[in-house]
Amino acid sequence: MITNPTKPGPPLRRTADPGTLATMDLLPVAPIETLRKRRSAKWRYHADDMLPLPVAEMDFDLAPPIQAALHDAVERSDAGYPAPVPVLAEALKEFAGRRWGWEIDPAGVTAVTDVGVGVVEILRALARPGDPVVICPPVYPPFFDWVPEAGARLHEVPLVDGRLDLPGLERAFATRPAAFLLCNPHNPVGRVHTPDELAEVVRLATAHAVPVLSDEIHAPLVLPGATFTPILTVPGAAAVAVSLVSTSKAWNLAGLKCGTIVTASPEMAAVVDRLPPDSPWRIGHFGVLASVAAYTEGVSWLDLLLATLDDRRALLGRLLVERLPTVAWRAPEATFLAWLDCTALGAGTEPHELFYERARVALEPGPRFGTEGSGYVRLNFGTSAEILEAAITRMAAA
Repeated sequence: MITNPTKPGPPLRRTADPGTLATMDLLPVAPIETLRKRRSAKWRYHADDMLPLPVAEMDFDLAPPIQAALHDAVERSDAGYPAPVPVLAEALKEFAGRRWGWEIDPAGVTAVTDVGVGVVEILRALARPGDPVVICPPVYPPFFDWVPEAGARLHEVPLVDGRLDLPGLERAFATRPAAFLLCNPHNPVGRVHTPDELAEVVRLATAHAVPVLSDEIHAPLVLPGATFTPILTVPGAAAVAVSLVSTSKAWNLAGLKCGTIVTASPEMAAVVDRLPPDSPWRIGHFGVLASVAAYTEGVSWLDLLLATLDDRRALLGRLLVERLPTVAWRAPEATFLAWLDCTALGAGTEPHELFYERARVALEPGPRFGTEGSGYVRLNFGTSAEILEAAITRMAAA
């Protein structure tokens, strides 16, 4: 039972809509008492009276094939160094080909600790100290840290109404930055960039010789109604772009540390070849095992996850209309993250503080995604219907 601490009342219950939940299988979520026993950051960082919905970590159980692969490894006491074997690249190739029609050459796949490490190391290979790197805020907060970590500086071209500002990118690319760091799909707004938009990015990047680093970590999480386009499937992209992908978001494996860089041309492969030689040895062994299981045996679970997230997205939309109409949003096309516009609450209001202190709901502060995030919060709806409903009820009461 989850109750509202600011307005006691009966326990919240979810009523299935006729013809939907009554006939649809969705992923279950453990009771909140069980979730609180987890030791990951989401459940260890906040007090027990808090509903934690900030960090991009879902509450669903791991896919059974992943559980089996990890159990088998533990039973074998198989917890040594990772083996940079071709099986990871082959598994990614098969998954991407079936899922998106993306033909990957396994020879162009390089394992890295995670997407963030991959971005930083590529930027170190591309940028001289102080060189500009283009990003499009509001965007995933580590983008603001990865660029200076590589010794470069930020050149911001904000989104316009949630979309890439293509004329703004053309002006930025004309200054010959060291790289463009693209978020595809875009976190936090949940935008899935269209093939035409990506084709224009590739055209501009080619014209101005700007490498494109496409963070595609949320690619498997494109929801019903939208279609993902890998950057490397866009004509001409191979010569100027790399893709960074991982199972960490879609299968909830962030703590196992395994990501991949994909190239499709000698030019971009030469850039990745400049990464530290030990890079493939810095991944997690369990991450490799779990990622292979996800790509090869975890697709049915992923499809069920997407149906569940589609249900939660619809539920969140109804709850906002019914209980929190002053908060605006645009339903995301991808991810399990909602970008909530709370500016109607009043100028100068920091909504994450309001909801944290008075509602005991932890959300990601909008300003972390750039100055364009002022007045916004990011909410993680990758959880149970009960927790989601309780969170919105608390927020409405606050």
